[in-house]
Amino acid sequence: MRLLPALLLLIIPGCFSIHGPGTVSGPEGGSVTIECHYNSGWETYKKWWGRGNAWRSCRILVKTTGSKQEVKKDRVSIKDDHRCRTFAVTMEKLRSDDEDTYWCGIERYGIDRGVQVKVTIDPAYTTTPPTLLITNTTESMTTDQSEPMTPASLTSSSPVTQSVNNSQPLPLTSPLIRVLLCNIHFVLLTSMKVPLLGILLCTVMWLSRSQRDSRGKQRQSEQENRSSHAIDTLTPEEQTSGTS
Repeated sequence: MRLLPALLLLIIPGCFSIHGPGTVSGPEGGSVTIECHYNSGWETYKKWWGRGNAWRSCRILVKTTGSKQEVKKDRVSIKDDHRCRTFAVTMEKLRSDDEDTYWCGIERYGIDRGVQVKVTIDPAYTTTPPTLLITNTTESMTTDQSEPMTPASLTSSSPVTQSVNNSQPLPLTSPLIRVLLCNIHFVLLTSMKVPLLGILLCTVMWLSRSQRDSRGKQRQSEQENRSSHAIDTLTPEEQTSGTS
């Protein structure tokens, strides 16, 4: 009767030789890595990863060569680390049908050693985040072709068009600001300076005309004075002869 527990331990595959995580999970579409540990003395043995509910009928998916070199087959890879006495199995591009019972195994003469690992697949999130529609209020400033061209606008090969965000003021060095300042100067020139210059010119012309009129009147008065003075200086005989 004392031999029965020992026989049961021998029947159980992998007992005290290999250890696994028991259960692992990974996201659908992602990957999962399973690490299985073994005892000293099994470093150079081939390690494998199999799938199936029953130990004896499980299907081996990938197997090492007994070295540290990584072996990959389809979406499954396996690599053995002799120093840490651990071999890692990575399953990539997980699908929902990958959820099953798997085995970490060590190949040897007779019955292989192994430990069972349950792999579950977490469903992928199918909901999409809400779309936020963000609109910014902008003001478009465009120079009219009928306005006079300035040196700043002549150097530009494209029409001066710029959108100004209300929350961000334009710098004073912006070409649009310079164009606007030139246009404002032109408006002031045409609306204020030109009329002032016209008024000044009219004033000068009026003053010069007034001076000419005053000079003409002065000359006319001088001539009248001279003629009257000449008449006064004539003798009565000269005046009589002049009249006859």
